[in-house]
Amino acid sequence: MRQYGNYPNVRLRRNRTSRFIRDLVAQNYLRVEDLVYPVFILEGGNRIEPIASMPGQSRLSIDKLLGLARECVDLGIRAIAIFPVIETEKIPDSIHESYNPGGLVQRAIRQLKANFPDLGVFTDVALDPYTHTGHDGVTDHMDYVLNDVTNEFLVKQALSHADAGADFVCPSDMMDGRIGAIRTALEAKGHHNTGIIAYSVKYASGFYGPFRDAVGAKKALGKSGKTSYQLNPANSDEALHEVAHDLAEGADIIMVKPGTQYLDILYRVKHEFKKPTAVYHVSGEYAMLKLAADKGFIDYNSCLLENMLAFKRAGADMVWTYAALDVARLIK
Repeated sequence: MRQYGNYPNVRLRRNRTSRFIRDLVAQNYLRVEDLVYPVFILEGGNRIEPIASMPGQSRLSIDKLLGLARECVDLGIRAIAIFPVIETEKIPDSIHESYNPGGLVQRAIRQLKANFPDLGVFTDVALDPYTHTGHDGVTDHMDYVLNDVTNEFLVKQALSHADAGADFVCPSDMMDGRIGAIRTALEAKGHHNTGIIAYSVKYASGFYGPFRDAVGAKKALGKSGKTSYQLNPANSDEALHEVAHDLAEGADIIMVKPGTQYLDILYRVKHEFKKPTAVYHVSGEYAMLKLAADKGFIDYNSCLLENMLAFKRAGADMVWTYAALDVARLIK
């Protein structure tokens, strides 16, 4: 057991008396460069559709996305993550749209890299925006997601994103073996420098509701859940097994999702593997802060920064958050 001196010779509050000393002895720091901004895109031009369940967030057409990208660059945010809103009712065989070279995501990537070559572009690799069921993969007649068939489509989707210029492809589907399949395909096609951010630890959480509203998957999913492929919130050791598999298969960065409710998992993952680790501050976490602040129950700015510092303290190297612009402005 550690031995400490006695009060009053030892006064721990001395290092808290002023801003300068608090900053000098701070053990963790939050930087603008730590932020990744997830954005929602849709077809058309000059479109901005506010998302009711995510105050301050909107679905954007590509031309409006470019304006948002400019704002990110000006604030010092180094990367954004793209999530498409696909009107599947207009596409009879919409899963094939996920790897269409002229698809919404693929066009957005090319526009972003043409206009902001130094801005990191991360892309979601999953089929839920493209399925009529709202699931992350191909389903059988019982709505069970078929692992290996789904992986075949995920590989095609990832390759199409890499071909368009994505810096990192980010499989969020939680299928077994998909990291290895995607890495092998990327190498075979010469995409040696296209990275993979694996959603290695994605729990079957209730905090994804606003996101599913944003991409239109909630209605399609209905009462069906994703418990057959996303992690059980009761389990922690299982998360470490998932990370180990994904790293062995070629993941460059691993992710824990959601964030606030799984700080213990984030801590274990970072300290066990000591690999670059992302945390996703998901839509429900973001919405709760916004709505509580709107009611006057909390101070949004202080609670937001506290939330971000908790992620850093637990071991996150980067934070994906819809509040990225807010955090960047506060840091600036």
